Amino acid sequence: MSTRIVTAIMIAIGGAAAAQAETPVERGEYLVRGIAGCGNCHTPMGPDGFVMEQELGGRLVEDNPLFTAYAPNITPASRIAQWSDEELARAIREGIRPDGSLIGPPMPFTMYRGLGDDDLNAIVAFLRTLPAVDNVVPASTYRIPLPPAYGPPVESVTAPERGVTVAYGGYLAGPIAHCMECHTPMGPQGLLLETSLGQGGFEFHGPWGTSVAANITPHEDGIADYSDAELKAMITKGVRPDGTPMFPPMPYGLLGRMSAEDLDAIVLYLRSLPPLPDAN
Repeated sequence: MSTRIVTAIMIAIGGAAAAQAETPVERGEYLVRGIAGCGNCHTPMGPDGFVMEQELGGRLVEDNPLFTAYAPNITPASRIAQWSDEELARAIREGIRPDGSLIGPPMPFTMYRGLGDDDLNAIVAFLRTLPAVDNVVPASTYRIPLPPAYGPPVESVTAPERGVTVAYGGYLAGPIAHCMECHTPMGPQGLLLETSLGQGGFEFHGPWGTSVAANITPHEDGIADYSDAELKAMITKGVRPDGTPMFPPMPYGLLGRMSAEDLDAIVLYLRSLPPLPDAN
């Protein structure tokens, strides 16, 4: 057997052992503090950025004519300390609290309903380990009717096998990082996932002004002219190929913590989308 083949086998065995050694808490930390970007909404902001001493302690995330939404404190100092793991998992994936009330937008339940059981349980396991942050956040106010539910009960979800594949990239860009939630136009009945996936056009307003979700399909209006390296820099650093900075609310710093393989999978998935022109 050649040295090259032996080396390849040893690398494969080592990778498998590393994957097996990963605990649910470690996986949950990777997701929550990285690619899932939970802190982008749940961690308070100060003049210099996130207040990490209050990580995931909750804050105001959106105030518009339709609703005033506060991302709740999700550390063990909050009411989730009284919820069972199953209740917390259901709140994350289905938007339903233990008392039966519905969690409103902008929590991306359209995407989170596809969270795999193992990843969902890992997120819950990690949240239980967070330092308790004593921060009281007001209840959100909705000036629009909320639906009875975001869909039928989710019994179980099996995530695609991890790897640099279109399927796993779609899982990362969908249920995990919810990229497609922001980059897909909204119609009267919700996201236009069937007809306009990744077409962009959604506006976000904040202290930075107004930012518009970009077209991330492989159309000339989208990412067709970007190299993989340029696209990765935009996703993880918020820097365009000409060096100009991109605007929030995309959590570039958190996305920058994802593994090289996960980033490769996302780019591969984006390249596979139907090419669509910019939304009108």
